[in-house]
Amino acid sequence: MRPCAGIVAYDPTELVITARCGTPLAEIEAVLAERGQRLAFEPPHFALPSPPRGGAGGGGEATLGGCVAAGLSGPGRASAGAVRDFVLGVKLLNGRGEVLNFGGQVMKNVAGYDVSRLMAGSLGTLGVLLEISLKVLPRPVAEATLRLEGPQAKAIELMNRLAGKPLPISATCWCDDLLTLRLSGARAAVVAACQQLGGELLAAAEASAFWRELREQQSAFFSGDPILWRLSLPSVTPALDLPGEQLIEWGGSLRWLKSHGDVGSIREAAAQAGGHATLFRASPELKLSSGVFHPLPLALMALHRRLKLSFDPQGIFNPGRMYPEF
Repeated sequence: MRPCAGIVAYDPTELVITARCGTPLAEIEAVLAERGQRLAFEPPHFALPSPPRGGAGGGGEATLGGCVAAGLSGPGRASAGAVRDFVLGVKLLNGRGEVLNFGGQVMKNVAGYDVSRLMAGSLGTLGVLLEISLKVLPRPVAEATLRLEGPQAKAIELMNRLAGKPLPISATCWCDDLLTLRLSGARAAVVAACQQLGGELLAAAEASAFWRELREQQSAFFSGDPILWRLSLPSVTPALDLPGEQLIEWGGSLRWLKSHGDVGSIREAAAQAGGHATLFRASPELKLSSGVFHPLPLALMALHRRLKLSFDPQGIFNPGRMYPEF
């Protein structure tokens, strides 16, 4: 789908951009940056840069369609919202060969089911995304990153306590007994929050590199071959007693786990806490035998199957990509 590229419309005053699915994320972010705006959900690119024009290679840039289909958000998700919260409308090719339009290019234009946001995280199983309209936000006037020391249990308690206070916290990360907090907003608010929280203030370049490497999973924690789990949990969930190393984001709601522990035990621990566990990185054999996604309750699985049947009755698009049942 990469040839289906290009920005269709961009209105900085309305905070809306519409682009075709193959448009590189880097191109969209560059255009937004020129007007002091951004994709606030900070989508990871997880890709190598494309070769120069005319050079060899297939191109490895992340695209807008891939971003929405994968439904992945970066460090700012807990404060700004997820990918789906910014999708205003989509143009979709369904399994019958029909081009459908859902939503639009304004904030309040949906009555009934918001089908356009349903495409976020669908992994291309419902149809081919052709065009997408996204809400964008201004870049913050000021940012600062603080670092504090403390064990996991203390960090979880602190992140949840700070979430209930009027502080401009835009991202959090705990790993190796270090809690890193990003503050974003008005300059006066950021300065006041730094004075209130204390800790070590990171230099701007170091802070920018830290959050970029975290978003792209290039930091030391994500290196190596161990199996990587993505646990989505209530933020107040206490520290989980699971084998392996953990990194915590989103105020305690997202917990990355590097572990060779038993698949069933990890998923059971996540379920008991009120969340779910995704096998984010593993061998093809383990993904096939254990499934990438947390098993769904029967009623929810039936709903997924009906959605799949409605959009793709012949099962053309990515069969088995999410679950073997559809």
